[in-house]
Amino acid sequence: MPLTPGAPRRWHAELAWLPGRGVYSGVLIEASGRHFTAVTPGVAPGDCPPGTVALPGFTLPGLANAHSHAFHRALRGAVQAGPGTFWTWRERMYQVAGRLRPDSYLALARAVYAEMALAGVTCVGEFHYLHHDAGGARYADPNQMGRALIEAAAQAGLRITLLDACYLRGGLAADGSAVGLSGAQARFSDGDGARWAERASGLGPDEHGMLGPHARAGVAIHSVRAVPPDQMRPVVAWSHAFGAPLHAHLSEQPAENQACLAAYGVTPARLLDQAGALGPRSTMVHATHLTGDDIALLGGSRTVACFCPTTEADLADGIGPARALADAGSPLSLGSDSHAVIDLLAEARLVELGERLASGRRGSFRAAELATAATVAGHACLGWPEAGEIAPGALADLVTVALDTPRLAGTQAASALESVIFAGSAADVRNVVISGRDVVAGGRHLLVDDVPGALDAAIAPLLGP
Repeated sequence: MPLTPGAPRRWHAELAWLPGRGVYSGVLIEASGRHFTAVTPGVAPGDCPPGTVALPGFTLPGLANAHSHAFHRALRGAVQAGPGTFWTWRERMYQVAGRLRPDSYLALARAVYAEMALAGVTCVGEFHYLHHDAGGARYADPNQMGRALIEAAAQAGLRITLLDACYLRGGLAADGSAVGLSGAQARFSDGDGARWAERASGLGPDEHGMLGPHARAGVAIHSVRAVPPDQMRPVVAWSHAFGAPLHAHLSEQPAENQACLAAYGVTPARLLDQAGALGPRSTMVHATHLTGDDIALLGGSRTVACFCPTTEADLADGIGPARALADAGSPLSLGSDSHAVIDLLAEARLVELGERLASGRRGSFRAAELATAATVAGHACLGWPEAGEIAPGALADLVTVALDTPRLAGTQAASALESVIFAGSAADVRNVVISGRDVVAGGRHLLVDDVPGALDAAIAPLLGP
């Protein structure tokens, strides 16, 4: 892998997790430009070259948030009053979607991505379907909303994979009949798969799907509810043409499975397989309510499963078969989805805690497996296989977690990874380096001065009368 030119940088990590190798003390980490050049464990602080930055605490590779809907962040707390279901929550989400415009979406996403950086996220997969103006009218630039998200990531210092979603109808009724678009959903649709592909190509990806140094293009089939099978093929073809990641929501609710069976006589997983949408470059988000055949289908095709446990709990979706999927051959990744909280450490441990609740057994996942889902596997499913490791040639992303907080005080070196995964939180993140650049230092975002203030300013107009 060619290394980008730039001034060399060095960090000395008190403790660091090196994927595939384990936890080491005294790790000297060197980089040039955007990439690591050398990683040497067992170096005493006094033996480091001048200018080496000390990283007290526990250092991991950058975290990948593989599934995000940035505008859902506006709903945090506001949807917790009173009973409801996924479907009633969705109606409130549509209200927020109806109020966003390119400038307000840029402001909101910038603040949300800055919050992610403070939580140790270095790359986000933005599942983007809010494409058009009110009533479905096209902006002068049909990709103006997508470009706002790309710019928001740049301003917050993150890398982004823009997962441009095809969304063509309002859903499926219980009897399998198609439901038309209504209200804010008109903003999501391009009319058909061919017109979706034409608009997506207007983003201007290069032959490798890159949209800029910090951004790459991906694609998404919103769900079997929103995209008929014959309209999935242009999305799959676009993915193949650019080597782009392909994501889809899968079996988040039992009602989705029942409607799909009524409409097509097969499960959502089988329908996506028939459309050519499964495989190592594909990621199925949620994958909560699967049959044994579905699990075998995803695992056998090496399709990634992205779990979003805080959202799945918040929306009462259920507990997905994470261990069964991993055993069948599906890599696991993690996302904060609706951003009920933004904390990839919480997402990681909740995969294991969900297994405990469902099975009555402890220890289905080791801490290293959960950390891999948050780092190596997450970056790979977003099309950044060169990220997620602290190794020569990898993108120079570092996340350092303080060990002197109330949550992590008493951590021992031998079980430091376990402590961080099972007890640490986003609030313990102190320093974040993304592609060799300092983005968070001492718990402060260096590019967005007042992240809470930016969130307040962006959210208030979306929830007002």
